Amino acid sequence: MNDTFISKAADWDSPDKIDMTKKFADELILRINLLPTWRALEIGTGTGLVGLQIEPFVHKVVLEDTSASMLEVLKQKLDENSKVEILNGEVTDYTSQDIDLIFSNMAFHHITDVEKTLKHLASITKVNAWVVVGDLVTEDGSFHRFEPIPHRGFDTTILSGQFTLAGFEVKSINIFNIISRTVDSITTNYEQFMLIAQRQ
Repeated sequence: MNDTFISKAADWDSPDKIDMTKKFADELILRINLLPTWRALEIGTGTGLVGLQIEPFVHKVVLEDTSASMLEVLKQKLDENSKVEILNGEVTDYTSQDIDLIFSNMAFHHITDVEKTLKHLASITKVNAWVVVGDLVTEDGSFHRFEPIPHRGFDTTILSGQFTLAGFEVKSINIFNIISRTVDSITTNYEQFMLIAQRQ
């Protein structure tokens, strides 16, 4: 598995990423009544900046990522009391239908086949389970400096339709954060949305 984050993992936890992930976690905790019996799964956990904020509220959290180097940084944050399982691979490698909550922040734009992935999420979640996705509204590609990635953000209307076709009811979509970046004295604002859906 090609680890494209191997050169970035050690310095990943920058102040801006910590701030961004806290906004996502705070919004999720505000909108979803997390239960201590739940088994949760995070798609694209990276170094665990979101997942470790959700961990205290649930029984267990599975932290998935394709980058072994990012997960090595995550492992250094864990101790014997951590309620964490680590999955180094694709979310499609998880096959048990026992998940009460799936969440993902800024990872969906790296997923090549969103429709196939959503169908898989429906197969591993319980009825009435929640899926919470945070990502970019459609942008011009400058966020990743025009590097080739599967999606330059999302049209939330189209994404909502894909969730519906996969067997979820979309409960809400809202803009929860603005990321501002300045390059060559030009500032660009990128909107982050949160989509909340429930398995039917």
